Amino acid sequence: MNYISIDELQHLLARKVFHYAKDAKKAAGRALGTLVEVVTFYLLKSWGFETSLSIERSLPEYGNPDITHNVEYTLHPILGQHEVVLGQGDLPFTAGKILSAMGTACPSSQSHQVLNTTLLTKNGILRNACAVASTASTYLMAFLSGRTGTAFRIALAEQHARPYAMFECKRVGVEEGMRKGPQTIEKAKQGAYVAKAVSSLHKLRTASGELHGLVYRPNHTLYSKLYSELISEIVASTEPEMLKGFVLTVGVVSNHGNWFTSDNHNKELKVLAQSYDWLLFLTDKGLSEFISELLIKPTAFLAPAMRAFLASYTATKKKNQFTKVQMNLDADRVLQDYFRSNRARIETWFNVISPTGGRIPHLHLQMKALRDKDWHRVHSI
Repeated sequence: MNYISIDELQHLLARKVFHYAKDAKKAAGRALGTLVEVVTFYLLKSWGFETSLSIERSLPEYGNPDITHNVEYTLHPILGQHEVVLGQGDLPFTAGKILSAMGTACPSSQSHQVLNTTLLTKNGILRNACAVASTASTYLMAFLSGRTGTAFRIALAEQHARPYAMFECKRVGVEEGMRKGPQTIEKAKQGAYVAKAVSSLHKLRTASGELHGLVYRPNHTLYSKLYSELISEIVASTEPEMLKGFVLTVGVVSNHGNWFTSDNHNKELKVLAQSYDWLLFLTDKGLSEFISELLIKPTAFLAPAMRAFLASYTATKKKNQFTKVQMNLDADRVLQDYFRSNRARIETWFNVISPTGGRIPHLHLQMKALRDKDWHRVHSI
C-alpha cells in the first residue's frame, strides 16, 4: 500500500490546517508530535492498561529521589479499585464530587489530599488519567469507564507512586534547508539519561561490547548477569527486592527526517537503543495511515475525532481538546473503538529497534507480567 511520507504530511497539514500560523510548518510539526503521543496512549489503552496509567508524573531517579523527571506515561501498580456513578446533572465531575460519591467505600480515601482537578467538564472535555487525590505513596486516579443514558460510571484506581514501567515519546522536526534538527542529539541524550537513571536495573558494557545488567541487593551486594537474562529474571520474579525499584523503560521514536529508519540507525538512534529496555520505531507508514484515516481521507467512523482535532488547531481556538491529557469525549469514544478493533494492524506500525529480535507481543507480555505482581506484598516489605 502506498502512503504519504511524514514530511509530505507535515507540508500538507501546514497548508490545509495551520495556514493561519506565523510558522505553519512548525505548528504542523508540533501537531505531529501530539499525534505520536496519542497513538502511543491509545495503544496502551487497547492493551488494557488504562487504570495503571499516569500522564506526565514526576519520576524520581533510583537511589536519588531529589532529582525527578516528567515522562509522557508511567504505568503503576494498582493497590485497590472502586467504582462510582454520577449523573449528567452532576457535571462537571470534579475531584470533590467524585470523592463525595465514593464516601467511605475506600477507607484510605479519608487520608488523601484532594486535588483541584476535573475528570469531565460541562463542555464534554475529558481529562485522561485524572488524579483526584494523593498520599505520600499513592495516587487515587479517576477514569471514565462507561455510560448508560445520563449515568456515567467512573472507575477509581489506587496507584502506588512508584511505577513498574514508563513510556517516553521522542520527535524532533527539521527546519527548511537543514539536514536534521539542531536539537536532535540533545533530545536523544536527555531521553537516554532518564532511561538509565530511573530504574534499579543498570546497564554495563564489557570491553568487547557485551551488554550486562546489574542490580543492587539490600544485603549490600551487586548481582550481575547478561542483560537479556537479567531483565527476564526480574520480570518473572516474585522477590520484592528485585521488583521494588525496577522500571521497564520504553522509548517511542518516529522519523520525520531525523531518526533515519529502524534499519539505518544514526547516532541518535544508537544512543537511545542502548539506553531504553525497549525502543520502538513508529514508522512513517504507520503514522501516515493514522493521519490519513483521521484527517486526509477521513473515515466516517473517526469523524468526531477529526472535528476535535480541527477545533483544537484554529486561529480562534478556546481550548485544546485533542491531546494526551485532554480529549473531547466523543473523540475518545471513537478512538478507543478504533484502536481496539484495529489493534493487530496498529501493532504492525511499530518496529522494534531494541532488544534485538524483540517483538511487540513480547513487550505486551512483559508489561502484563509486571502489572499482575502481588504489589501489596512487594511494597509492604
